[in-house]
Amino acid sequence: MTTVNELLDKAKAELSNLLSREVFLLRDLFKGYEWNRISRSDRLLLGTLFLNYIKSADIGVVPIEKTSSGQQRYQMITKQVEGRK
Repeated sequence: MTTVNELLDKAKAELSNLLSREVFLLRDLFKGYEWNRISRSDRLLLGTLFLNYIKSADIGVVPIEKTSSGQQRYQMITKQVEGRK
């Protein structure tokens, strides 16, 4: 069983695959079947941890609006360059 912290690490790693100005949901960082296998309570906790992470770390991702179903949307505002913040 994967822990929420391991899921958060996976989501962080997937951010490197996004393009500048790309809009995404947290669930987009996982394969469909992986996301569906995460319990609802763990998905809620993961969403909170991910939002706290992007607010506390300068990684070039900002929260934008929420969807009609209450999911937080994010936008990659800068593409990270290796070795630079």
